[in-house]
Amino acid sequence: MTGSSPSLSAEQGRPAVLAFALLRGAVAAGLGVGSIAVLVLALWISSPASDSSPGGALHAAAGLWLLAHGAELIRADTLSGIPAPVGLVPLLLAVVPVWLVHRAARDVLVPEEGRPVPSAAGAFAMVVTGYLLVGAAVAYYGQGGPLSADPPSLLFPAALVVVGAAAAGVWTAAGRPVGPLPFWAPVALHEALARGRFREHAGTACRTAAAGVAVLLGGGALLVAVALMWHAHPAQETFVRLAGDWAGRVSVFLLALVLVPNAAVWGAAYGLGPGFALGTASTVTPLAFSGRPALPGFPLLAALPAEGPGTVLNWSATAVPVAAGVTVAWFTVRRAAPPGAAREDAWSLRETALAAALAAVGCGAGTAVLAAAAGGPLGTRALAEFGPVWWLTGAAALAWTALLGVPGALLLRSWRLREPGAFTDEETAGEAAGNPRPEPVPASVAVSVSASASASVSASTSASVSVPASVSAAAQDRAPAREEPVRESHGGDRRWWQWSGRRGDGDEAGTAPGSEPGAASEGASAARPASAARPASAPAAAASTPVAPPAARPSVPDRDEDCESYDFLPADPWHERTARPEGAGPSGND
Repeated sequence: MTGSSPSLSAEQGRPAVLAFALLRGAVAAGLGVGSIAVLVLALWISSPASDSSPGGALHAAAGLWLLAHGAELIRADTLSGIPAPVGLVPLLLAVVPVWLVHRAARDVLVPEEGRPVPSAAGAFAMVVTGYLLVGAAVAYYGQGGPLSADPPSLLFPAALVVVGAAAAGVWTAAGRPVGPLPFWAPVALHEALARGRFREHAGTACRTAAAGVAVLLGGGALLVAVALMWHAHPAQETFVRLAGDWAGRVSVFLLALVLVPNAAVWGAAYGLGPGFALGTASTVTPLAFSGRPALPGFPLLAALPAEGPGTVLNWSATAVPVAAGVTVAWFTVRRAAPPGAAREDAWSLRETALAAALAAVGCGAGTAVLAAAAGGPLGTRALAEFGPVWWLTGAAALAWTALLGVPGALLLRSWRLREPGAFTDEETAGEAAGNPRPEPVPASVAVSVSASASASVSASTSASVSVPASVSAAAQDRAPAREEPVRESHGGDRRWWQWSGRRGDGDEAGTAPGSEPGAASEGASAARPASAARPASAPAAAASTPVAPPAARPSVPDRDEDCESYDFLPADPWHERTARPEGAGPSGND
């Protein structure tokens, strides 16, 4: 009905738009009253032993609608003749009117084609006014019935619930903004709100608090379900004894269904420690079930533990607040230090702890509000107090989530931002990277490699030098034998050594140490005619074979004064540089 309301043209002025918002509020209230009235009338018609008139059924429907808003009802028809208050609000029944007024305030501010949008303040005022006008008419109609509303309770909390739901609808239509703050707020708070970091922290704290409250409610509902299964037989007997026909059983079942959220809050209060009251002389906690309870016959009350001191099974209910504390820590660190985030991008310790503490405060406040709504009187004398004590439950929720959530968030943040230990030296770092530690090279191998390297450098600097096939083949045969020990001792291609040292006389002359000075020039002049007569395809074939100095490389058995061993050797074996075609001549980087 609210979705198909008549639209207003753009030419219509502000009064028509405000009247439309007033109508939307009244329609939302009428839908709530009508839905409850249809349900009550259906149960009244189906009951074969009904002793009331249709007017009585409508009065009962009006009283239930007011009770759903938090108003306290007065039941005049009692055995003692003394009017008894009924203030226990079924939370599931309260969802319907709260959602209707929230939707009405939100939809008024949604722009539609052909209808101007009113201001946020005007829409809020008109929707609340229209809803409260219908509420006042319903309260006046229910005054003469079996369940009449207590006038003070119509202002608080009934009217406050309507105002809060409408304000939430307007805030939702505006995009859920944070701010602006009123002009009288401190300047520091205005500056903090202007920073994006503050908004991020506030949003994280609100979401984390909501998650903590949800875990508490889910844990409480789980406790109630387990207790009902444990006491299934007493619950079934109570259910059958309350109503004999199917219409009465349906009524009892629906009443138990709308009280399930209340039972979940009671279970959460039980797990937190303060427990709940069953009258003025009895309290149920995990430690003990003390006093003399004033229990009306109802199936949900059959899930209560046995009277006396608590056992290990009763103490296990404290797992519910522990799970809530872990949830607060987890949801805080999800934003403070996401997986894979760098240390500089994560929140600081102070910011993380502050966000977790604010979430704990929000969790305690939400739990206290739910505990206050879930309890209330069911009569006079012994039944004047029924349900959890709101301030004790809220304080316990704050303590559990703060003591577990703040340290847990800091520890989880440190775990996600952990870094591997720093290496003490380069060798340990190389071993951690998968490179083995190099083994020391014998002095004889170092002398042999240095002499061969000097000869290869002198050969590579002469571009026109050609090597006879016999000498090249001999060098190719010897190259693998020398390459294997060098590669094994050098640990692959990592540059653990650096080629340094002074050259011998043979290096300066372009010859290998230990050979005669004219050997290289004679070999080059003898090979030059052969290279000149070779066809154009010959250089490619010659390049595939390793290039070696023309003179044979004699082994150096002993160290002499002109050839000293190098302290650091080249990273790549010299055989690979001379064996590859691109390493046979001078490179472009030289």
